[in-house]
Amino acid sequence: MTSASSSTFGYNFAMANKTWFITGTSRGFGREWTIAALERGDRVAATARDTSTLADLTAKYGDRILPIALDVQDRAACFSAVDQAHEHFGRLDIVVNNAGYGQFGLIEELSEKELRDQLETNVFGAFWVTQAALPHLRKQKSGHILQVSSIGGISAFSGIGAYHASKWALEGFSQALAQEVADFGIHVTLIEPGGFDTDWGGASAKRAKPMADYAALHEKIKEQRKARVGKPGDPKASARALFKIVDAKEPPLRVFFGAAPLAIAKADYAKRLETWEAWQPVALEAQGEQK
Repeated sequence: MTSASSSTFGYNFAMANKTWFITGTSRGFGREWTIAALERGDRVAATARDTSTLADLTAKYGDRILPIALDVQDRAACFSAVDQAHEHFGRLDIVVNNAGYGQFGLIEELSEKELRDQLETNVFGAFWVTQAALPHLRKQKSGHILQVSSIGGISAFSGIGAYHASKWALEGFSQALAQEVADFGIHVTLIEPGGFDTDWGGASAKRAKPMADYAALHEKIKEQRKARVGKPGDPKASARALFKIVDAKEPPLRVFFGAAPLAIAKADYAKRLETWEAWQPVALEAQGEQK
C-alpha cells in the first residue's frame, strides 16, 4: 500500500497485535476473519455454538485463539463469554457481532416463533455482547465494535421481512450507540455486505412454510434475488477491507462490502427523498402549519 493511500484512509499501522472477540466463527465471515486476524499476529476469542469446528485453528495457532462455546440467544452466556475473553487475554480491542442467520418467508407466512428467534439471534445477541463488552472498553478508553449488518439493514426486499426487521433494529441501536460511546474513545462500525458466498441463503438459513396463494410471488422473488446479487463476493477477500476499517484512525459508522449495495442504496434513498419532498405539505399540515 502506498503512503498516499494510507494517508487517504488514515490507517494506523502502528496498532498491531489486537485482541478480537468474534461471534459466529464456525463458518462464513466469522471464520475467515478469525483466520485472517490470527495470520497477521492478532489474538482472537472465537465463539461458536460448536467449538469443535475451531479445532483445526486451535491446533495451528495455539494460545492465540480462545474457542468459546456460545449461543448468542443466551444473555448470561454472552456476558460470561465476553468476561472470559477479557480475563484470558487481558483486554479487548475489537468486538465483532457476526453471529446471525437469514429467516426466509413472506410476512403472512411467518410464525411468531420464527420472528422471535430471528430477533433473539440477530438483535438481542448483538445487543447483549455489546453491553457485555462496553464496561471493558470504557475502562481502557478505547475499542471498536463492528456490527455485521447487511444492505438489508437500510433497504428491504420481499421474502425476508423478518431478517430486515432484525437488521434495521441493529442499525438503529448501533447508530445511537456510536454517539453514546464516542467520548470514551470507542468506535462503532456497521458493515453492510451485499451478496457473499457465506451460506447465508443455504444450510444456515431458516424458511417459513410457503402459502400456495403466494406461489407466483415466490418465483418472482427468486428471479429478483438472482438479478440483485449477481456473482457472490468472496468472504476471504473481505478480510483486507476489514483490516482497513479496524486500522483506520477514524473508521466509518457505515461501510458497504461488495459492489451492489451502493447502487441499491442510492436508488432507495432517491425514492424516499422524492416521496418525503412531495408529501412535505402534508407533514406541515400535521403540525398545524399551512404551506
